[in-house]
Amino acid sequence: MGSLFRSEEMALCQLFLQSEAAYACVSELGELGLVQFRDLNPDVNAFQRKFVNEVRRCDEMERKLRYLEKEIKKDGIPMLDTGESPEAPQPREMIDLEATFEKLENELREVNQNAEALKRNFLELTELKHILRKTQVFFDEMADNQNEDEQAQLLGEEGARASQPGQNLKLGFVAGVILRERLPAFERMLWRACRGNVFLRQAMIETPLEDPTNGDQVHKSVFIIFFQGDQLKTRVKKICEGFRATLYPCPEAPADRREMAMGVMTRIEDLNTVLGQTQDHRHRVLVAAAKNLKNWFVKVRKIKAIYHTLNLFNLDVTQKCLIAECWVPLLDIETIQLALRRGTERSGSSVPPILNRMQTFENPPTYNRTNKFTKAFQALIDAYGVASYREMNPAPYTIITFPFLFAVMFGDLGHGAIMALFGLWMIRKEKGLAAQKTDNEIWNIFFGGRYIIFLMGVFSMYTGLIYNDIFSKSLNIFGSHWHMSYNKSTVLENKYLQLNPKGDYEGDPYPFGMDPIWQVAGANKIIFHNAYKMKISIIFGVIHMIFGVVMSWHNHTYFRNRISMLYEFIPQLVFLLLLFFYMVLLMFIKWIKFAATNAKPYSEACAPSILITFIDMVLFNTPKAPPQDCETYMFFGQHFIQVLFVLVAVGCIPVMLLAKPLLIMQARKQANEEVQPIAGATSDAETGGVSNGGSHGGGGGPHEEEEELSEIFIHQSIHTIEYVLGSVSHTASYLRLWALSLAHAQLAEVLWTMVLSIGLKQEGWLGGIILTCVFAFWAILTVGILVLMEGLSAFLHTLRLHWVEFQSKFYKGQGYAFQPFSFDAIIENGAASAEAE
Repeated sequence: MGSLFRSEEMALCQLFLQSEAAYACVSELGELGLVQFRDLNPDVNAFQRKFVNEVRRCDEMERKLRYLEKEIKKDGIPMLDTGESPEAPQPREMIDLEATFEKLENELREVNQNAEALKRNFLELTELKHILRKTQVFFDEMADNQNEDEQAQLLGEEGARASQPGQNLKLGFVAGVILRERLPAFERMLWRACRGNVFLRQAMIETPLEDPTNGDQVHKSVFIIFFQGDQLKTRVKKICEGFRATLYPCPEAPADRREMAMGVMTRIEDLNTVLGQTQDHRHRVLVAAAKNLKNWFVKVRKIKAIYHTLNLFNLDVTQKCLIAECWVPLLDIETIQLALRRGTERSGSSVPPILNRMQTFENPPTYNRTNKFTKAFQALIDAYGVASYREMNPAPYTIITFPFLFAVMFGDLGHGAIMALFGLWMIRKEKGLAAQKTDNEIWNIFFGGRYIIFLMGVFSMYTGLIYNDIFSKSLNIFGSHWHMSYNKSTVLENKYLQLNPKGDYEGDPYPFGMDPIWQVAGANKIIFHNAYKMKISIIFGVIHMIFGVVMSWHNHTYFRNRISMLYEFIPQLVFLLLLFFYMVLLMFIKWIKFAATNAKPYSEACAPSILITFIDMVLFNTPKAPPQDCETYMFFGQHFIQVLFVLVAVGCIPVMLLAKPLLIMQARKQANEEVQPIAGATSDAETGGVSNGGSHGGGGGPHEEEEELSEIFIHQSIHTIEYVLGSVSHTASYLRLWALSLAHAQLAEVLWTMVLSIGLKQEGWLGGIILTCVFAFWAILTVGILVLMEGLSAFLHTLRLHWVEFQSKFYKGQGYAFQPFSFDAIIENGAASAEAE
């Protein structure tokens, strides 16, 4: 089988590169993205490797670029992104890049420091301007109220008695600004610390001021404090310092204050001019950097990734050659060799690189080639577990089975069309949408699964046609094959009226899907749909599980695991066929032989219950006596066949449980008697030879060679019990197809009946307005509940059916993913550097 159904065949290779050509060759391999390097220095500290200095230089360049990016985003300057990926620069170009980044960083830091100093100066002058304005008002008030009573209030009662009439007291003062939120606490502290011997006046600054450190807008207030004596002055200044209030000099004389205010205004105007020029220069520097920032990031990340990879290599004894080990896809070895030749030519080296394939028994990584269509389906499989090497890949089959099982639960022509159109829109606009690169995780999930969404919508439209269900209504395309033998009034007045299949049914089924008359049925609509959807759920489930067991046969044959093929696959398949596939056959026999139009013993009244029949079969019960003129069994020899099937199915259980461990034990015993290596004898007895190229995978042979016999018996017991009990529970689990399909149809009918039908019954121009509002509400509920929520529920149930019921039959998922050295992956993930390990 091709790589679509199994992972790529991998080879472990040894690579020899000349030191001067190593950088260019690794660069070419990074552009190719098909080589996974192994770390040949696992015990060497990251700081002791050969190219640690180059990595540090790249870290420093990345730091400078992140600083530039932060400043560019702060100013809201768009960064040019052409979508192109420049080649990795040559090592000698690192010096030019470092010099460019150093110059830009220093220039930008200098501009920022100058701008911050200018803004701080501007803030101080602005605060001083407000102080001079506000304090002038305070001094004017003080000049009008110089009397002895106010002095007594200021200095206290004892000071008022000591002052002589007509004596003027000399008051000191300080003025400044403080954050508005600190003012109440500041005022209380002054009152308590100075015991009420100070006089505080304050006024708010109406316009917010810009903090020069972080650019935030802050609200401040001007204050002036009057006091007497040096002791209070010292105390007041300490309190101001503690509350981080800024004090400014304020002259006492009005003329000096006016002169200072004029000087402050002149300096503010000059600062505004200089600040504007500084901001223009800063903007020009950032705009020039924004044009190249994306390309610079790509170049630096590529350089760093190359040196990280070179740190995984070994040096030979001559110190002139680098040795690497890597996993490569076998089909791409020639492509890799061409890339190595290109790298050698670019470096000017005359010695060609050497790529040797090595023999190994180590499990290779799993590499499944995907494209934009199969990538999402492969991601669903890998989320369960990465396939073991060369194990059957369920992804190609999931492309069909996943949307189909989803559609069985979500079947509605209208809802499926909404989902399909949404997926189709994302597919048509995928280039533009992919270029937008958003951090919205929900949107990224939707966009990544656009092909899954589209297929789920298309399949849901198909099953909606089968169910003849569109927004809980039916399409009467071909005309109903039932005819009404009653008059209109009789039908409208009798709620429980039933049609007689013998007289009202034409005999031929509706050409495609459900007959539309079932949509208007009342009492037995749900009963009919229940019976139909329950049976098809079991049918699809059993076929799906049988297909999973058949897939295990491909694994056993590929890995030449003869014991597992004979004593696991065959008993498992027989067990499933004789019990559950037989139950499916009984359903078809019942559909074919029994009908309402047939006479006894094949009339509808004589049709047996499949569930009761299956229970009686397993428990060896004698069926109950059928109604008069009806037969006990559906076909001749049914009882004998059922007993035989159950006995054979039960007999398969000890075969699955004991045969494989006993044969392994016998093989080991023979090997000991012949004095041969235990591992070799067990391998021959279990796998029948060496698997493809010595590779190990899903067969399980080499793993079982290392296990103790007790562990093999325990594991086999667990697997057998899990399969036998799982066959029953997994079959019942597929009934979720019926349950969710029924729930979806009933929710759609409830929305139509209780929401939209209200608007449809209105008449006149007012009815049109009501219908518009009701339709909008119905559309929101339909998309939000029936498409999004029900769609998510059906998606998760479908995922469970594939992971548990289907893949458990053949898929081990014990491998590890192939992670090649790829520049595209590093840049796409936005990684700051390629991981060393």
